[in-house]
Amino acid sequence: MIKIDPSIAITLVFASLFCPSAGLCFGDTAEGRRGVVASVNPIATEAGRKAFERGGNAIDAAVAAAVTLGVVDSHNSGLGGGCFVLIRRADGTLLAIDGREMAPATATRDMFIRDGVAVPALSQHGALAIGVPGALAAYQQSIKQCGKLTLETSLRSAADVAEAGFKIDSNFARNISENQPLIARFPEASRILLKPDKSPYSEGETIRFPDLASSYRKIADDESWFYHGGYAEQVAHWMQRNGGLVTTEDFHYYKAIARTPIVSTYRGHQIVGFPPPTSGGVQVAQILNILENFDLADRFRQRPVEAYHIIAEAMKLSFADRTRWLGDADFAPVPHGLVDKEYAATLANRINPLAVSTVETNGFPLNWKTDVFQTQKHTTHVTAADAEGNWVAITATINTSFGSKVIVPGTGIVLNNTLDDFSAQPGVPNAFGLIGGDANAVAAMKRPLSAMSPTIVMKDGKPVFTVGGAGGPKIITQVAMAIIHRIDAKLSISDSVGRPRMHHQWLPNRLVLEKSFEPELRAGLAKLGHEIEEIDRAAIVQAIELVDNERFIGVSDPRVPSKAMGFDELPLSR
Repeated sequence: MIKIDPSIAITLVFASLFCPSAGLCFGDTAEGRRGVVASVNPIATEAGRKAFERGGNAIDAAVAAAVTLGVVDSHNSGLGGGCFVLIRRADGTLLAIDGREMAPATATRDMFIRDGVAVPALSQHGALAIGVPGALAAYQQSIKQCGKLTLETSLRSAADVAEAGFKIDSNFARNISENQPLIARFPEASRILLKPDKSPYSEGETIRFPDLASSYRKIADDESWFYHGGYAEQVAHWMQRNGGLVTTEDFHYYKAIARTPIVSTYRGHQIVGFPPPTSGGVQVAQILNILENFDLADRFRQRPVEAYHIIAEAMKLSFADRTRWLGDADFAPVPHGLVDKEYAATLANRINPLAVSTVETNGFPLNWKTDVFQTQKHTTHVTAADAEGNWVAITATINTSFGSKVIVPGTGIVLNNTLDDFSAQPGVPNAFGLIGGDANAVAAMKRPLSAMSPTIVMKDGKPVFTVGGAGGPKIITQVAMAIIHRIDAKLSISDSVGRPRMHHQWLPNRLVLEKSFEPELRAGLAKLGHEIEEIDRAAIVQAIELVDNERFIGVSDPRVPSKAMGFDELPLSR
């Protein structure tokens, strides 16, 4: 048995609960009494604030920020991708609007296999990687069901930004630079995203997207242009010429789907998450259910290494289950028992608080054959809340940076490479190193498994905070950690977002720590048997908390140039 010296433990308590000068601490925060919005980009957050000014509610503000992110953060999201929208309306109604991308009707299980072997390049960039985009359909449905404004104004405002241009931040510049060789292989993406000499833009330089501005205005003029008009036809023609599968019929068929949110509990709180086809809601609930069997609050105070070790082990068990069980519940039987408290207790019993445990394979939830989820048939996160009681969390994606690297000429819209989120072949990892099984195999008109985890946390049926993030599978673990840090470690919402974080996804079997993670904690976790990998940053998280039932605190992640803004004035119009 490994013992931790008490003097080291006391040191670690202070290292754990107070941010060192060298580490991350506070996220960008803003306060608002009538509303608040937070996103990864100040220009997008300002678009959300202006929606409040025009008399909109939290849903209007979040969607306005999201469509603007499709311009100023287009390496992460846009109308060529998909999203999940989680809403708590003022009347208490919970909504989950699924705008996940969809495989085309002619997609097949072996479409990425050549000579018996999966070819990652086919699913990660180019024509075959592209799924039918769903973000616009989800935004349209969210506004029509829950908003006060129209989508038109937000689209036109975002179009103005695209046409006038904007100075790219360090994050945008880094993504262009890192992806320059791939972008250069695609003529239209190269023309738009690189300079004439094919070199990348640098931080602070102005970039303009006139074609994207034109597309936004066409949608503002006629919302059917995207799914039932000119855009669908342009994409289909390009696909025919370039070996892709998406057709106009695929666009015509696409619908955003209303799903039932997952509601679980954690230490007296209700955790509202998104159901399949994302694993996020299931996994956040499962991780928290496992951890509820341990007194983390006491461990954070007395034995923080042990606390973080137990959290890592819970993550590992959840990702082992993800590999076997999770997929689009319209196509695969996803066991409801994954979020069962009794099943979580059996998983908790497999955790040794003082040493790394070996997880050979997935567990078997209760009634896994019969009790399944019922259906009704690189990434970004934006969140907003208002004094009327509306809360919204939107996680949107085009998958990896600049998606498939495909922009159909004349449209300016970056198309996703989300079909890489399918399991191309059992045992073969995708771009994020995730292993999948039959539940997430490619199929016609199926939606690939996601890790997006928009989450609303409630107490006594009323929202108290919301959190979501961007960063592939790390979204799941970082959302869970933000909740744990807020509820168990009793950190502020700002510290819960800014605090150094960790990630474990079972395979590869190593614990990923941000470089800002305290050295004492890192050493303690290694001593318990964890193989450590260091990274600059994990997922990018946004959060909002309601304080004293009268003011909102919005928090944007300090890891990138993000922004939160509050809104206090009376709306200009109703």
